[in-house]
Amino acid sequence: MELPNIKILDESNKILRTVSKEVEFPLDDETKKLINDSLDYLEMSQIEEYSEKYNLRPGMGLSFVQIGIPKRIFVISDEVDEGKFDRYVVINPKIISKSEELIYVGEGEGCLSVNREVEGIVPRCARITVEAYDEDGNMFTIRVREDMAVAFQHEIDHLNGILFVDKIDKKNPYKNKEFMREI
Repeated sequence: MELPNIKILDESNKILRTVSKEVEFPLDDETKKLINDSLDYLEMSQIEEYSEKYNLRPGMGLSFVQIGIPKRIFVISDEVDEGKFDRYVVINPKIISKSEELIYVGEGEGCLSVNREVEGIVPRCARITVEAYDEDGNMFTIRVREDMAVAFQHEIDHLNGILFVDKIDKKNPYKNKEFMREI
């Protein structure tokens, strides 16, 4: 498998701080190819053979703004079985409901645009419902929970110019941990 030509921006790049623009349909062929290339890249980053061969950091989500295109598109590839992935293409997402229960990732969140260790926890809703469009312009509603809810919220933050490090309290990186559930 050939590694797609995807260049992920580092957190120092100011583009990551812009609010991405709504996408209009139909999508052009270039955008559709980029969606597939991004999913292939994520899957290769999660398969040890390829991550070692190409020196990739594993990632399950990628927003278009992270590759320098400030459009409201993100993709997630979730490994459900060894070498088998569920693919999500999410365009113009809106969170329409969220749980009051808060969770955080025990080992900490990571990001393909943040190439350093980050101490602290990121409060996330345990469950969210998102309304969005697929690549053919069909609206769909999806309810996600636990790690998938974290991934969706992380990517939606990217579309709004927010990085996960912004959500960690600088003075007290584990603030209110006792009011949240670790996943």
